[in-house]
Amino acid sequence: MQTNVLPVGSLVDVISYSPFRGLKGTVQTVNTIADEAEEPFCFYLVALEGTQLQEPVWFEHDEVEAVEVVASPLVNL
Repeated sequence: MQTNVLPVGSLVDVISYSPFRGLKGTVQTVNTIADEAEEPFCFYLVALEGTQLQEPVWFEHDEVEAVEVVASPLVNL
């Protein structure tokens, strides 16, 4: 099965309805929960730009949208 998983280093926009909506950031880490019956579920640790936050923030896969992908987003899981 092939699923779109953003690689580390990808630039993303936050699209969730949260205080971070509209900010850009860079993917630092990707955690995936794989289940044979369903599509893999991804969490992205994102270093946000334009905030005073020192620590990256975790987002679910549907809370961010790729702006610039550093490599092919197709990963064979």
